Amino acid sequence: MAYAHDTEVALVAAAALVNTLVSAERDDHDPLATRAGLDAFLTEYPYSARIDGDDRELREVRAMRPRVHALWTAADKDAAVAVVNDLLRATNARPYLSRHDEWDWHLHVTDPTQPLAEQMGAEAAMAVADLIRADDLQRLRICEAPDCEAVLVDLSRNRSRRFCDTGNCGNRLNVAAYRARKASAS
Repeated sequence: MAYAHDTEVALVAAAALVNTLVSAERDDHDPLATRAGLDAFLTEYPYSARIDGDDRELREVRAMRPRVHALWTAADKDAAVAVVNDLLRATNARPYLSRHDEWDWHLHVTDPTQPLAEQMGAEAAMAVADLIRADDLQRLRICEAPDCEAVLVDLSRNRSRRFCDTGNCGNRLNVAAYRARKASAS
């Protein structure tokens, strides 16, 4: 199933946000440890929310990460629905249609004057709500590499994506499998 462009963008940005948390826990390197890190993230994943550029905003975005991560770790669809509804309430989501820049009509989830962290949470929740409504929640995955806990969104047609983009996991495992085959053939 093809999703609206804004849904796909929100899912990819949400996964990237969660993976900053996973990186901080795995490598003790938090890409969002500083304001400069958040600015770099926003360059790659822009939001139309109010950007304050202060330490409070950075703390709020960092605090939103575990709440968004819960979308990937929900035990089942009912648990995911509870997380989505909680995020929508907490972020004061009020969806409306908008058209601007190069984008045709698309959904905005929060008022543009709301804080950045609220928009991040609300957009992630609305995008996951689309997956739930399409009975397609299995597109939210954890990387299958044994040493990786990064999240991913499988937007492939045949739902075959297994590895994240954060550490070349798929490539690394394919090389290891190739070397093992070569070693056993020798």
